[in-house]
Amino acid sequence: MLKLAKKWFNDESGQAMTEYGLLIAIIAVAVVGALILLKDKLIGVFTKAANELQ
Repeated sequence: MLKLAKKWFNDESGQAMTEYGLLIAIIAVAVVGALILLKDKLIGVFTKAANELQ
């Protein structure tokens, strides 16, 4: 039984795409969260830049 559990935990076949998908999802959630938190500052920066160009 212990050998079966070790074999199951050490089996890495088919995990690469799942891991990449989870990693991309976590990064996307972090980026969206950061954009939401920094929304007002980003709007201010781009508004100032647009005003300077006019």
